Amino acid sequence: MTNKTTHNLIGYLPNDMPPLGQAILLGLQHVLTMFPATVLVALLVGFHVNTVLMASGVATIVALLLARWGVGQFIPLYYGSSFSYIAATLAITKASYGVPAPDELISIAQGGIVATGLINIGVGLIIRFFGGKKLIDRILPPIVTGSVAAVIGFALGKSALDMAAGTCCLLDSTGMAIASLRWWAVAMVTLFSTVLFSVYLQGKGFIGMLPILLGAIVGYVVAIPLGLVDLRLITQAALIQTPHITLPTFSSNLTLTAIFGIGVMAIATIPESTAHLYQVSLYVDELATRMKREKSGLSKYVGLNLILDGLGDCINGLIGGVAGTNYGENNSLMVISRNYSGPTLLIAGAISILLSFSGKLAGVVNSVPTAVSGGLAIYLFGVIGMQGIALIMAEKCNLFDPKQLAIGAVILIVGVGGHIGFPGGFLPIPLFQSVFPSGWPAIATGALAGILLNLLFLLVKPPEPRAE
Repeated sequence: MTNKTTHNLIGYLPNDMPPLGQAILLGLQHVLTMFPATVLVALLVGFHVNTVLMASGVATIVALLLARWGVGQFIPLYYGSSFSYIAATLAITKASYGVPAPDELISIAQGGIVATGLINIGVGLIIRFFGGKKLIDRILPPIVTGSVAAVIGFALGKSALDMAAGTCCLLDSTGMAIASLRWWAVAMVTLFSTVLFSVYLQGKGFIGMLPILLGAIVGYVVAIPLGLVDLRLITQAALIQTPHITLPTFSSNLTLTAIFGIGVMAIATIPESTAHLYQVSLYVDELATRMKREKSGLSKYVGLNLILDGLGDCINGLIGGVAGTNYGENNSLMVISRNYSGPTLLIAGAISILLSFSGKLAGVVNSVPTAVSGGLAIYLFGVIGMQGIALIMAEKCNLFDPKQLAIGAVILIVGVGGHIGFPGGFLPIPLFQSVFPSGWPAIATGALAGILLNLLFLLVKPPEPRAE
């Protein structure tokens, strides 16, 4: 593996290996980019941070090596935690921010994570061997995937505000939630500093890619004098600790609920993962052209990419990591740095695994106040929702068409209303109670309703609207 430059242009294509010192620094940069989102998801859903870091590194290394072995070149993508699965996972773990859920609930959720991995693998196999991408696009059109993405973000709005207010962890003597001005102050400082960093640092190089991390640092510093940071969590933490491994269970009465609720969320990450592949493929080929080297043509590996995504989720589900996807943040980093080297991503995965054995790192992460994460969550969850709307707009979905309008409307109301309005986000539908003893997962039910409506309109063609 070599790297080449032309006309003083420095860049690395997927199979290139930078000098070792550079490769380590470039790998560390990837870890810094993926770290805030990957860790935040773990804290939100009650999974163990160190285990999630380890699973992220393992999933990335496995995907890279399998691609290199299977098609002769690395597919340069980093795999981390996905926000798309937060609400569905929380419905199972019922976790408070930063507090690991009981092992038995994590194990149940892991069964759903394995299921979403198998769904991704199945779709990837269909595309890879039967050329089924057009069929997938018909079953999951932008109005379905965009609406589901919007629901995922907006349905988590109350959770974000609870964290910002501190009401997710403070109760008075009567059991009522307590809101504190200190929490709101820290949350708002975190929120607005993160927004300002994301707006005014864009295009400023690597630092412009870390608004979440920078906002969290500002909020953390402000929270210390207000007494919201327990530094004992850091000082008393062990220097080295073994990641907390849990195994999936498929024998609980909530297993099918987890498989349905978490697994079906793959419909949100399949288009996302595919878009990331097209994005990185476009820029890799452009760099190859400028360097007068052979194009990689990564976009033709859509099916393989989804298979690797699915394998990543299966790894997460088997050892206690959260459901994930390949990261657009790391794609953006590669575009800015012109570094698409697969070996540097292998090093990033190895660094993530090494970090997973750091007890002090876990102590630092656990000491981040709920208010800081609440401020971040207001922004992040809102962005997820807005990205769903952006997808609908970018694909020019006609919301004056009754078909499109009906699909989006049903998904939004069932998903958002059901998740916020009913305990645990479960719809009290007295049907198949042996499968769904707690009720039907609202977001998954909304997504399924939208898919079925779309299939109905495909099978029974409605009349086309006439021009006046």
